[in-house]
Amino acid sequence: MTGELVLVTGGSGFVATHCIIQLLEEGYRVRATLRASETEESVHAALTIGGVDQHRDIEFIEADLFDDEPWPTAVQGCSYVLHIASPLPSTEPDDENELIIPAREGTLRVLRAARDAGVKRVVMTSSFSAIGSGHQDQEADFTEEDWTEISDDLGSYAKSKTLAERAAWSFMSAEGGDMELSVINPVAIFGPVLSADLSTSIRLIRLMITGDLPGLPRLTLGIVDVRDVASLHLIAMTHDKAAGERFIAASERSMTMKEIAESLRESLGSDGRKIPHYQLPNWLTKAAARVIPAISSNLAELDKDKSASNAKAREVLGWRPRPAAEALRASAESLIRLHLA
Repeated sequence: MTGELVLVTGGSGFVATHCIIQLLEEGYRVRATLRASETEESVHAALTIGGVDQHRDIEFIEADLFDDEPWPTAVQGCSYVLHIASPLPSTEPDDENELIIPAREGTLRVLRAARDAGVKRVVMTSSFSAIGSGHQDQEADFTEEDWTEISDDLGSYAKSKTLAERAAWSFMSAEGGDMELSVINPVAIFGPVLSADLSTSIRLIRLMITGDLPGLPRLTLGIVDVRDVASLHLIAMTHDKAAGERFIAASERSMTMKEIAESLRESLGSDGRKIPHYQLPNWLTKAAARVIPAISSNLAELDKDKSASNAKAREVLGWRPRPAAEALRASAESLIRLHLA
């Protein structure tokens, strides 16, 4: 039992909640930031659903990515920080700076406070969107050596994640001192749902199960289970070879939406009877995106076939992700179990 204190930012989020569960299971004490203290009760409920019986080793603090004031208190006494908080819209914002500014400036606030408090290492949750967006199709898998190319037509989410991660590495090079940084770049995250606050990826699964998705967009998604994303954060937090490195979190293969639908129908049986078979032409997908926000954030990726390599995380850190089909099945079964689909 370590007893060391770990700060988890964005404590009510999908990835953060699973990270908290695994930290508590490993004997760490956790301090989690929330944008509003009223969400504390819902986090406790999610932790209980996730199998946490005792909540005595977790505390909460209200902190916002726009505000400097709370962060020195938030990081005080912490050995490590998992910086997971970042704005993730359900629709494309009118002004991209609604995402870019809090993502970039919030990251720098956390890093400055952590450095000043003597934190050993920060593990930052970035995204595959900071690696594989803005490119043309390529046969080779994308790796941690790749970076998203910023352009005017790049979506605001991909732009915010790329600029925030770039800012983090620049800060560490110039001002990081003895503190270490490791970055996790997940593809689309699936897996067991613990609350009604659903991510964009999980909303797509729910729409498929309920029959509210009119057809299947021509998308190819990298897939990873949220439990494996959490475990990679914990490994990167303490592993000697993780310092100063970024790691893609992905299962062994990407899947088209058609393949995802087939996998879910096979695993769900009668519960998957409403999952669509019809593949939407791109013009119809774009029309549907006007009324289905979960589609709109993926429009830039239509007809793009790209894959992410998880070799670095497996070979350097010994990480072993679940198969994609298992992550998809866990998403669907938890939605049904919690009466969310």
